[in-house]
Amino acid sequence: MRTSRRVRATVMVTSLAMSLSACGGSGSASADDGTLKITANVTDRSAMKTVVAAFARENPRVKVVVTYADTDQLQSSLPAQLSTGAAPDVFTVWPGYGNPAAVRTLESAGRLADLSGLEFARRVPEDTKWVTRVGGATYAVPANYSGIGAIYSKKAMRDIGGTTPETWDELLQLCDKAKAGGKVLFALGIETPWVTQLVDYALAATTVYADHPEFATEMGNGRATFADSGWRKALEKYVELDERGCFSSDPSGTSYETSIQDVAEGRAVGVIHVASSTSAITATAPELRLAMFALPASNNAAQTHMPGAVSAAYGVNSDSDNKELAMKFAAFLGSDIGQNLYNQDSGTLPAIPNDRFTADPVLKELVAHQKAGTTVPFMDQLWPNPKVQQEHFIQIQKLFSGRTDIDGVLAALDEAYQKG
Repeated sequence: MRTSRRVRATVMVTSLAMSLSACGGSGSASADDGTLKITANVTDRSAMKTVVAAFARENPRVKVVVTYADTDQLQSSLPAQLSTGAAPDVFTVWPGYGNPAAVRTLESAGRLADLSGLEFARRVPEDTKWVTRVGGATYAVPANYSGIGAIYSKKAMRDIGGTTPETWDELLQLCDKAKAGGKVLFALGIETPWVTQLVDYALAATTVYADHPEFATEMGNGRATFADSGWRKALEKYVELDERGCFSSDPSGTSYETSIQDVAEGRAVGVIHVASSTSAITATAPELRLAMFALPASNNAAQTHMPGAVSAAYGVNSDSDNKELAMKFAAFLGSDIGQNLYNQDSGTLPAIPNDRFTADPVLKELVAHQKAGTTVPFMDQLWPNPKVQQEHFIQIQKLFSGRTDIDGVLAALDEAYQKG
């Protein structure tokens, strides 16, 4: 059982208090003196620490306290904290609609400050505005542009004699090579609920959207459903990968942290994840050289699409007692300097592009798909209410534990969608 070497940790919730003296910068904090409280996703720890350190150098009399938590905890706790007045000044929000801590969900409850007056708001790309704006006003700083695909160790790929697959059949054959080489192709940690969505998102980008680019709009208009769409094929392929032995031996008993450790320590060739997970792997094993490919879901390589969208964003508490300082931090994060610092070591791209950023070579395929127009927004960003994503987490865990089948998963998702 994989649980015998599970890495639990301390990364679930960690606090870091930073009170840095100036190493340069303006040194003009005056009215902004005080303590700024930030809550960020643990997967963005490296990126946020870099930005906070630079902000603190510019504002040496400001104390910045950052709390990190995992996705599930943030999505469940932030709404409650905001409603009771116990929330931080700046915090992770998710683009679009799809969960309780998403921009449109929190804005509808009056929890987010209007950031439209900040300079960055005028430079947000057109294809990103819809996930940061409501009614023409900007309510979030988009921090990065990320993708979902297969992140792998180049060394481990060489060890099994494998090459990057371009078709579904080649992907299955690569699974067999990994097993023959004493590894699994993909570490999968769906004990952590948010990880459940990543594989079928990567597959659905092709099985749903390659031939049906208007699917999300048709779902919204009541002319399409999960059950009668390429989502069925995506789930069938998800299960086929598991049955073929492509994943960890016990995905339901494997956590996110363990899956990252399995790649870092060579037990798995790679992991299907958001691009920002490259930083988590290299933090554990700096010597690894990583690469990424879009997950093929058909035998026509030209059909392969890749999920690509704003992944991390930050909002300002509308009831913050330190709003001036919070707005100052939001402006810094939205600047070219802030965007580049946030993404320099994170395996991601600035959400607000600028000419001074050099992309990590790991992102070569994401950049290519972005330029080719074959990226698809993360699916939950297009769903009309938080219930769909939460139901998706539950149903995938039930599917892998044998407590439901694909028909049951699709019916539950359609019911959750319609309740919105």
